[in-house]
Amino acid sequence: MNFKPIKTDADYRVALKEVESLMAAEQNTPEGENLNMLTTRIEVYERNHYPLNLPMI
Repeated sequence: MNFKPIKTDADYRVALKEVESLMAAEQNTPEGENLNMLTTRIEVYERNHYPLNLPMI
């Protein structure tokens, strides 16, 4: 598994496809660890490129 940062929309789309293939992965397995790392990278990309802009309370 390649653990480089997601920098482009193309990287993001590839990462989402990879997550799709790993969704059935068991925790504490190599596949489960890959899923965990990949979702973390996706979260960082989404936080930076698709902010929620929630209203202030």
